[in-house]
Order: sequence, then C-alpha cells, then structure tokens
Amino acid sequence: MRKMKQTFNYRQKMIHDPVKSSSIFLDFPRFLDIGGLPSLQSSWRSGPLSTSRKSSNKAVVSQCDDLQNLLHNAEGITEVENGWDSDMSSILILVHLLPPSPHGRKRPGKLSARQASEHLVKFVKTGTSIQGHLDGIAERRQPYLLAVGTQRSVIHKYFIVIDKHAIPCKSPGSLACFDELFKAHFVFGTSYDHDLVNVYNFLQTAIYEIDVETTK
Repeated sequence: MRKMKQTFNYRQKMIHDPVKSSSIFLDFPRFLDIGGLPSLQSSWRSGPLSTSRKSSNKAVVSQCDDLQNLLHNAEGITEVENGWDSDMSSILILVHLLPPSPHGRKRPGKLSARQASEHLVKFVKTGTSIQGHLDGIAERRQPYLLAVGTQRSVIHKYFIVIDKHAIPCKSPGSLACFDELFKAHFVFGTSYDHDLVNVYNFLQTAIYEIDVETTK
C-alpha cells in the first residue's frame, strides 16, 4: 500500500499517456490480485476528477416488465426469480430512468435499458472460468462488473473487468462494488460507457458531487 501511494503521481501521468496507459497492469500487477485498490487509490487524489480515455410495442412491454421486477427487488417486498439483490436492483433502475441516448449518424439507434444494463454488470454462475470469460470478450468495452454466484441475488464475488483483466473487488456487497467500479474510471483514466453516460453523470454530480458545475 505504501509503495502504491508513493507511485501514485507516476501512474496518473501514465494513464494519460496513449502509449503507456495500455501497460498499466503489467507495471502494476497488484491491481489484479489485491481487492479494493482502485477504490483506495481514488481517495489519495484531491480536487476535481475527470475521465479521459477514448474509446415495437412488445419491446415497450418487456421494458416495463423489467422495470417492475427491479422495483420489486429494490423494495424487498417480493423476490423476483433470478433477480438481483435490492442494492443492485436500485442501481439498475437508474438505467431505465436515465436510458441510453441515440448513438448518432454513424451508429443509428440506441440500446434498450436491458441491453445497457449488460454494460454495467454481467452475471456468471459459480464455477465458470473467469479467464474463459475474459478470452471471450470480442470487442473493447468500458469497465463493468462481473458478478459470480449461484444466482443473481446470491453473488459470492465481484470483479471489475477492464481491458480483458479482472480486478477483484474488496467487498462482497453489490453497492460497495459498484462504488469501486465508479472510482475505477478515474483511477485508470477511462471514459464512461456511451450507453451509461446519463447514469454515470447523474451519480457523479448528484451523489459524488464531482465537477458539478462543469458536467452537462
């Protein structure tokens, strides 16, 4: 921990260097085997934070059903079969309330809230090869949570997946792990997923109170 703190400024310069940023896990492999390092590192920096790296009717009914199931789980009144726990359900409700924006002319259309939720957290059953999951990533995506458990409401371990690496989260709780995911964007200089920008910007300004005056 002491050495990570001593090399903090070096890493900050590294993540903003297009050439060096891709080798951060080679130079600092402890991110991959010590849970909670991204969250810890974010507490060492003061002042504004910013991200930088580039990188039909049936459908309506389906979206309403998804939202209703999340609300039931979030309120803890009834547990929907194969649903997330109350904390993760509350986070995913935000994806429905603040859905993805259209991609523009180059990528027409937009993802549904259900599809966008997959960009925030993915579930795999206990016993699934984590390395196999990483090897199966076909396209580069922004950081997301990988939840490993017997079912979505019973998660034994969370990982932050970034650049085909799985960083173990320190806490077993979904809310604390999402907090680590959010902070990882700043620790590794990574921009928000395009389809989750509305959600992340809301949390950044309303909950974390970061760059409130300058964030659209």
